[in-house]
Amino acid sequence: MRMVFALFAALIVSSAGVTAFSRNIVHSAFALLGAFAGVAGIYVLLAADFVAMVQIFVYIGGILVLTIFAVMLTQGLTGVNVSNRAVGRIPALATTLIVGAVMLYAILKTPWYEVKAHSPAPTTYGIGNAFLGAYVLPFELASIVLLAALIGAIVISRQESRE
Repeated sequence: MRMVFALFAALIVSSAGVTAFSRNIVHSAFALLGAFAGVAGIYVLLAADFVAMVQIFVYIGGILVLTIFAVMLTQGLTGVNVSNRAVGRIPALATTLIVGAVMLYAILKTPWYEVKAHSPAPTTYGIGNAFLGAYVLPFELASIVLLAALIGAIVISRQESRE
């Protein structure tokens, strides 16, 4: 189990590094896929099946694909080399080293306790019952707010295209 976690953690860190430091924005977007998939794998290890599927559907299936399409289908970029800007690398490296040192200190000085392994149980049934039972009103109000935001975004984009 620890080895699988270490593999997922290495995938997340390496993919995030490629995402942050790649000069090509398309390579950064595709490296983000590895980071998102690694996070979904960690959720599966934690027996959080619902959160893992939300990670896959929303982040990989929605946000990442939207980002890739936005980069690939942007008009007027035919002769332009699209890349990440190389600004602030020294402060970013210093901040990364300081935060990494603090995290390493916390990892080494924390008394870690292990619990007995238990059989994972599906969580989607309880979440579905909560959404359609006690929390049906907040769930429906959130859907109305999201619908209003979507309609507002369409209205705003239509006004800009007319001008």
